[in-house]
Amino acid sequence: MNIKNLFDDEDAVSPVIGVILMVAITVILAAVIGTFVLGLGDQVQSSAPNANFQFQYPSADYESSSLEAGDVIEITHNGGQDVSASNLDVQVGSAIVIDSPGDDTSSGYIPNASSAWSSTVSTGSTLTLVEPNATAGDQFEGGFTVRVVWTSPSGGSSNTIGSSTVPN
Repeated sequence: MNIKNLFDDEDAVSPVIGVILMVAITVILAAVIGTFVLGLGDQVQSSAPNANFQFQYPSADYESSSLEAGDVIEITHNGGQDVSASNLDVQVGSAIVIDSPGDDTSSGYIPNASSAWSSTVSTGSTLTLVEPNATAGDQFEGGFTVRVVWTSPSGGSSNTIGSSTVPN
């Protein structure tokens, strides 16, 4: 065996590398085209915003002599990312009480118009919920969970980004 011929003979290296590269390119192209054809790229979800909410349950005589402790819930955005109000729902117990908090039409729970969330919920924004029959003595039930739920703009997923339990 002549060692000098080993260094001069490069014919075997080039075809092998060429075949490996062509197979790799073919596999990558097939994966990309398959993803678009099958629509798998549409299922990529945006992640929930990182936001901090504070829940307060003011004591008696809240802005009106007819309201008592337990009739009002204040939800304040304390920090983190701004959130579009159209992507938020507020739930008390298992019921959605505010669908898109910027909208004053809710299922009976009254957002205080002077402190309702605007189209963008930013740090310092407060939403005040008054129980619909507060003057009749009904109260938000102690032990219920109050949640701020974010829904992806594409509608694919939802996450609870803030929660609290109504005190007894």
